Order: sequence, then structure tokens, then C-alpha cells
Amino acid sequence: MKYLEFETKILEKAYRGTTTIGIVFKDYVVLASDKKATSGIYIAHKNVKKIVKVNERIAMTIAGLVADAQALADFIRAEAHYYQILNGRPMSLRGMASLLGLVLNEYKYFPFIVQLILGGYDHYEGPKIFVIEPYGDVTEENIAATGSGSPTAIGIIEAEYKPDLSIENSIKLAVKAIASAIARDIFTGGIGVDVVTIGKDFYREYTFTVEEIKKFLSRTSS
Repeated sequence: MKYLEFETKILEKAYRGTTTIGIVFKDYVVLASDKKATSGIYIAHKNVKKIVKVNERIAMTIAGLVADAQALADFIRAEAHYYQILNGRPMSLRGMASLLGLVLNEYKYFPFIVQLILGGYDHYEGPKIFVIEPYGDVTEENIAATGSGSPTAIGIIEAEYKPDLSIENSIKLAVKAIASAIARDIFTGGIGVDVVTIGKDFYREYTFTVEEIKKFLSRTSS
């Protein structure tokens, strides 16, 4: 009983606070997140970066404890670099997701309190995203959302998703999904929205302020 209560608290911490999303399009992926960090009902920070760059083609979104996620990002970054040196070719995105899942499962009795989206342009398979749960479950998805605002965000994405959207319209969709979560979820917010787009030959980062979000959504919806 005590373990079940502990497990429930762990999962609540992983899923409470934050909204991050990942979307696979025909030739690229889009990752996005809010910027608010909370501790219970206390707003600890309004300008947190929740998308961590792994390499020039891969990034990871963070829901849960930032320190745990950063440690995992450092780990997979080092492992991927070592794999490249040892084998003369890059580690696959699927391999990275599986390795992170194994690590999380190994530590399930003293868990990393995280829910992750690992996404990018894979050297072997093209654009991919994988959702990695606190106890190591790994699932491949075309659209995904994590954190307490995820039900709102995923609804927006599912309603408007098309795999051949232009980059501008895909960014619009990502921003709209996060902005909707900010409007409806008390634990999601901050001073804007971070977006990363990743394709075969590009890795681009964007930050939209609250005012820029209003202008951006107005302009692209006209």
C-alpha cells in the first residue's frame, strides 16, 4: 500500500505542471513547450527552457523535475557520442529512446521524476518522436503531449494536424496548442512559448513572447 501511494505521488509530480508537445510531419518534427516552472501551487520561475538539445538533429522536451531530465539529457548525449566514435555511425533515435527507457526502468524503485518526448530527424528513419514514461515505457507517436496541460494541447493538435503542413503553419499549430493549454491549465504558463523545428539539414529554435503569440496567431490565421 505504501509503495502504491509513493508511486502515485511520483506520477503526479511527473504529470503536474508544464505542457510540452511533439509533432511529426512529412520531412521534419516540431517540439514546443511552455516556460513556467512550478513547485506545488508556487510559481518558481516564468522563463524556463524545457527543450534540451541532444545533438544537431535531436532534442528532448521535459515534463517533471528539470534536474532529472537534464541528467538524462547529459547521459544520452554522452552515450550517443561514444557510440559514434566506437561504430563510426550515429546512434539511431530509436536506440536512444530505448536506452533512456532501460535507464528509467532500472531506477524505477528510486525513479527519475520525468516524462520525456525525444524527437528529431533520425539518420536512418527520418523524422520521429518517442514518448518515454517515468518507469521506462517507450512509445513511438506522430503527435504527443506531456504534462498537466496535455489534454487541452492534444485536442488542438488532433483537430488541425496534417502531415504535409508547411513549417510556418506547423509552428502556428504548436504555438496554438501550448497557448490553449496556458489558457486552461493553472500549472502551464510563463512568459512565452519555446519551439524547435528539426529536419534533415536544419535545427531551428524560436521563442515567442505573449505579445508575439497573439500577433503570430492572428497573422497566420488570416
